[in-house]
Amino acid sequence: MPTHVAIIMDGNGRWAAQRGLPRFEGHRRGVEAIRRAVRSAGDLGIRYLTVYSFSAENWRRPAQEVSDLMGLLKRFVRHDLADLHANNIRVRVIGEREGLASDIRLLLDEAEQLTRLNTGLTLVIAFNYGGRQEIARAMRELAREAKEGTLDPDTIDAAMIESRLDTHGIPDPDLVIRTSGEQRVSNFLTWQTAYSEFVFIPDFWPDFDDATFRAAIDEYFKRERRFGGLSARAV
Repeated sequence: MPTHVAIIMDGNGRWAAQRGLPRFEGHRRGVEAIRRAVRSAGDLGIRYLTVYSFSAENWRRPAQEVSDLMGLLKRFVRHDLADLHANNIRVRVIGEREGLASDIRLLLDEAEQLTRLNTGLTLVIAFNYGGRQEIARAMRELAREAKEGTLDPDTIDAAMIESRLDTHGIPDPDLVIRTSGEQRVSNFLTWQTAYSEFVFIPDFWPDFDDATFRAAIDEYFKRERRFGGLSARAV
């Protein structure tokens, strides 16, 4: 079983459009799909589940849609946090928090603080997140340390960079699932997915359920992960 599964949740708007519904309804149904995915991950014994909830580029969407998405985030944290905590689920949030509205920042901080000692599934919420932006922040931190004389640039290696990423302490994803049939990573976990397996499925995110999750896991089991080495069949 993969230790860490990451999901690019795509297709809420198209799901709604196919049904003649407003985009908000697609996003609302998408939140229900997150709840199903969390339950499935727990049942499967997955240790880390990362969901790409709001990218750094999503601010470019119409103001009303952004407002709706912020409202859904607040509702999810307020309504679901107690259940997540009761089920021993730890919440971690990755992404840039500087510049976020104070009420959003407080909610994200509350979710992390309340669940920080939980030992079950870790639900990683990628919010206001971009893979390139994350790497740039890590580089700025290393550059500052080098400028201050507390870091020798010649000692910088992959492990040191990883320690400055938002995901420090979280294993890299074994499997990345993207819904809606699109086949791109969209600036998601750019560093961490170097050796991840990818499964692209045609279903829109609001239709994602336990059967879909298990089918993606079954596809993962068919893969042979070589991490740059030779296939076992070729040795």
